[in-house]
Amino acid sequence: MMEILIAAAVGLLLSMFGTPLAIRLFSRRGYGQSIREEGPSGHHDKRGTPTMGGTVIVIAALLGFTCAHLYSRTLPTPSASLVLFLMTGLGAVGFLDDFIKIYKQRSLGLRSGAKALGQLIVGAVFAILVTRFPDGHLITPADTRVSFLRDFGPSIGIVGFTIWVLIMIVGFSNAVNLTDGLDGLASGATGVVLASYVLIGNWQLRNNCTTQLGPNCYWVRDPLDVAVVAAAVLGALLGFLWWNAPPAKIFMGDTGSLALGGVIAGLAITTRTQLLLIILAGMCVLITLSVIIQVGSFKMTGKRVFRMAPLQHHFELSGWAETTIVVRFWLIAALCAAAGLGLFYVEWMPKQ
Repeated sequence: MMEILIAAAVGLLLSMFGTPLAIRLFSRRGYGQSIREEGPSGHHDKRGTPTMGGTVIVIAALLGFTCAHLYSRTLPTPSASLVLFLMTGLGAVGFLDDFIKIYKQRSLGLRSGAKALGQLIVGAVFAILVTRFPDGHLITPADTRVSFLRDFGPSIGIVGFTIWVLIMIVGFSNAVNLTDGLDGLASGATGVVLASYVLIGNWQLRNNCTTQLGPNCYWVRDPLDVAVVAAAVLGALLGFLWWNAPPAKIFMGDTGSLALGGVIAGLAITTRTQLLLIILAGMCVLITLSVIIQVGSFKMTGKRVFRMAPLQHHFELSGWAETTIVVRFWLIAALCAAAGLGLFYVEWMPKQ
């Protein structure tokens, strides 16, 4: 388990001490955040705050993962490599979006079509490769079946599975992106999900069918390395949160939010807990639903359900302080993660 600790510790330290360097560098180059005019008025004070801090998270996580493997003197596994590819690829799409915002000094970066195309290309490569690379037991990083606590039901075929994976990747990367509206909100909400996957990967390792055949064992490839990925990203995220907590000295930008959404989707797919992610990341799901409800209601009735969407801005306009919203949403995110972990472990409870 030393690999998990090393990945988390290195990611944490590199991010915590690397983020101030990024703040100074981005400030000197004028890489400041643009603010939507139609957004809450209190956000205008944040104009010019350095953004693209997600680059620090991605780099620190990759280096943390690398250090863990240098310690164990092992090569990265296909499962972990694919999740890191997904994180880095979506982070690159987000980086382009952030850079265009900065270069053109506007709140909108890549056009929605170009941004979606980038997400789909990265997601499609991941979806195709994740069903390959069988190990000695013929277990691949993912199977062409839908999963909850494990795979269930018949195969939906490679085409159906690819479409399902793309929905997950685009959905959760955009969900984290929508959650990233207040200082530290997305960092805390995704941090508890990553912590959950450290525990899930470790539990699957200890109850893996290849080493301990039993009625509830898991046919999962590379559970330890997947937990190492989750730990490396979690450590990097916590180090970044030190500077991103309100009042934020730096924002993660789309670079960070798309990368984090991608990594939690990748972890769900490779641990075969796809539908469970809806509960684990319940806070991000609720925020996304608020946008869907708001847009749907306005188009159908011409009326708005919330003062402003996403949900966190509704409470801002209702008079809640930003720190109050962030902390309370963190608590809800932690409760969602706890509920998801409870469901994950419930099948191991003695049945009488």
